Amino acid sequence: MPWRASHRYARISPRKVKPVMDLIRGRDVEEALNLLKFMPQRAAMMVRKVLASAVANASEAEADTDSLYVQQAYVNKAPTMKRWQPKDRGRAFPIHKRNSHITVVVESRSRE
Repeated sequence: MPWRASHRYARISPRKVKPVMDLIRGRDVEEALNLLKFMPQRAAMMVRKVLASAVANASEAEADTDSLYVQQAYVNKAPTMKRWQPKDRGRAFPIHKRNSHITVVVESRSRE
């Protein structure tokens, strides 16, 4: 049974989160957490918290946390905040503050 956790409306662009998600997808949870801990990207901290939450959800359901791996890790676009930057001669320049929905799904590897 898979367990999931998500961070909705994260104040970071999905474009910046996607490379971090690609690195942890399919890895063991322990390996993914260690990888995220030492990554310099700001997105790594957010993804690490979501992954830790998914592991906590699994342990709450009394799953074997040692055999967990990242089954799915994806980021979706959230609503964009639109702002205006004043420019010269009375003009206005649009600013798009992009948001993300970060989702991580962990599942127990089958022991064969």
